[in-house]
Amino acid sequence: NPTDVEMETLAQTWSEHCVHKTFKAKIKFGRTIIDNLLKSTIVKATTELNKPWCLSVFADNAGVIDFDGKNALCFKVETHNHPSAVEPYGGASTGLGGVVRDPLGTGLGAKPIASTDVFCFAPPDLPYEKLPPGVLHPRRIFKGVRAGVADYGNRLGIPTLNGAILFDERYVGNPLVFCGTVGLMPKEFSQRGQQKPGDLVVVVGGRTGRDGIHGVTFASEQLTGESVELSSSAVQIGNAIVEKKVIDVLLQARDRGLYSRITDCGGGGLSSAVGEMAAETGVRVFLDKVPLKYAGLTYSEIWVSESQERMLIAVPPGSIDELMRLLDSENVDAAVIGEFTNDRRLQLFYHGNLVGDIGMEFLHDGRPQLHLNAAWKRPEFPEPDFASPEDLGPDLLAILSSWNVCSKEWVIRQYDHEVQGGSVLKPLVGVNNDGPGDAAIIRPLLDSDKGVIIANGINPTYGEIDPYWMAASAIDESLRQIIAVGGNLKKVALLDNFCWGNTSRPEVLGALLGATQACYDMAKAYGTPFISGKDSLNNEFQHGDKTIIIPHTLLISALGVMEDVSKAVTMDFKQAGNLIYVVGDTFDELGGSEYFHKHGFTGNKVPRVDPRSAKATMDKLGQATDKGLVRACHDCSEGGLGVALAEMAFAGGLGASIDLKAVPLGEPISRDDFVLFSESNSRFLAEVAQEHQRAFESVMTGAVFAVIGKVTNTGMLEVHGLYGNRVVNNSVADLKEAWQKTLRW
Repeated sequence: NPTDVEMETLAQTWSEHCVHKTFKAKIKFGRTIIDNLLKSTIVKATTELNKPWCLSVFADNAGVIDFDGKNALCFKVETHNHPSAVEPYGGASTGLGGVVRDPLGTGLGAKPIASTDVFCFAPPDLPYEKLPPGVLHPRRIFKGVRAGVADYGNRLGIPTLNGAILFDERYVGNPLVFCGTVGLMPKEFSQRGQQKPGDLVVVVGGRTGRDGIHGVTFASEQLTGESVELSSSAVQIGNAIVEKKVIDVLLQARDRGLYSRITDCGGGGLSSAVGEMAAETGVRVFLDKVPLKYAGLTYSEIWVSESQERMLIAVPPGSIDELMRLLDSENVDAAVIGEFTNDRRLQLFYHGNLVGDIGMEFLHDGRPQLHLNAAWKRPEFPEPDFASPEDLGPDLLAILSSWNVCSKEWVIRQYDHEVQGGSVLKPLVGVNNDGPGDAAIIRPLLDSDKGVIIANGINPTYGEIDPYWMAASAIDESLRQIIAVGGNLKKVALLDNFCWGNTSRPEVLGALLGATQACYDMAKAYGTPFISGKDSLNNEFQHGDKTIIIPHTLLISALGVMEDVSKAVTMDFKQAGNLIYVVGDTFDELGGSEYFHKHGFTGNKVPRVDPRSAKATMDKLGQATDKGLVRACHDCSEGGLGVALAEMAFAGGLGASIDLKAVPLGEPISRDDFVLFSESNSRFLAEVAQEHQRAFESVMTGAVFAVIGKVTNTGMLEVHGLYGNRVVNNSVADLKEAWQKTLRW
């Protein structure tokens, strides 16, 4: 007969949030049986690529790669979706706080050097009559999440450098909040430590309270209109100043060799952290020794509480006195709460009484494997039936002011992206520092020119048509951004974050299979291994007999190493008279595009990816940038060539004159609007000085590219169509105002 705390332990350890049962399930898809989706796709790609610079993958709290031979980088991205739906400020702030502790709990501890955030909300202007009962309005969620991430990150002294914000009505009951952190550590500390029997279990940092109890089980469930009222206690309460002190003091302890292993107390609290750390040894825990915020907690509440700012370390007995003196000198709470054993049992005591006793083998391997069925059929959407407008200026203005494309400066300006002094390319670039940068670059070691590039790719609208190509597009986008700022693909690692609906429905699971297969295919073709990831399932909202399912959403985060940050390139036009090149083919691929969405259509021709051709093109463009032949570069994504041209123009305070007849087409296209707004992947706009034309074209030989116009000083964006007629003639100032006004809150 299991005790209450044993049942709680199993509930946390076996939750979808902690153990990822769906990705480890046996899945029947037609006649195909997939045994462990994660290992057969994403992990398989990394194993087969076998990059020597991958130091630790899928084995620790974050993935680790080599930086410069002496130091290592680690990166982890997490989600905090359900908590942010019921308490936006607290959910988002503790989401960032939790992912910051992942690098600190990787290897023997990494210093957090940069953070990222990606948000998915319903539109802030959603009419209240469309709001399901019990749901917070998306504008309130947006403002609360923004404040939570900004307040916590700024107080920690970690620059928030990269991110994205997307809007779709289907996120109304279930917003998505992705937070990521990059860490830096000496390479000698990059491998996970191993405690010995007799080492002490020490909890460091925040005290334990009732906040966050059942957080992981809450995160694994479907939301309803009652969640705000019933589940608010599952949201943790954060304190960034406590976490800052914990980070600083534990890095000192690491350098002194005072502990043998470290991990963070995240989902599942002590039950998860202690259980995972002691899986190969065994442990005795004395729950009455855990420091509490207040009296009155039961031993089960102490065990599963997800109170924040707590780290767990294994300390050799001979080091405990020095460790405690160090912690006390920095005013950081800590307590010895147990010791590691060699019997592979988890034993819990409370005031001398044994209240829980579970074998480690059963705890970690006793969970039965799920058996699931998957199916998928590509949907058919109506194709647009409107004629190409003669004047595409109004369409360009409308797309620039749309929620998904508009400037996010209001959010970005509330984040500190200069702290630690290493920022090279910031989120906003250009002559007035208000243009949309493609990726962020930081210089983590101020005595070195070696840099770190951080980028991301995400486009859920493509997933409505085909999740495979959605995933492929997200990977391609993240890599395009790295190339656009002057990087290359020699040392680039990827992270995956899947946010999906209820995978017990075969069609939802089938979509997940397609996306994971694309991850395998693209990673192999580009030579970019996955090093870490996370899934968040059951992102649905139940309203009466109606279920609101989020779009299939995959965030790809990319981490690249740049040899010389002085060769970084920004996206703003630099000088009138320079040539404008388009690199890559344009296809009739507007399925899921911003242009079709504006006209009320989805379409079927989703952007695809030819990774081998794309990689060859990216390699050549990277070489051209490295040789100093590219003055500006911008990847083409939402809104296609039209939006990319406008952004480069108003970021540089210059105009441009373009001829669509010169745009390389991968297939015949007879419509100006399709050429201007197609969202075909693997494309760039590059600005090249006329004196470098021959050298640039020599480097790019074998790739698809063409001169399509020039940078001007007229202050106008002028686009001539396929038949010689002028289809856009708008002032750059008007384009910029359209882009900036939407979120000028």
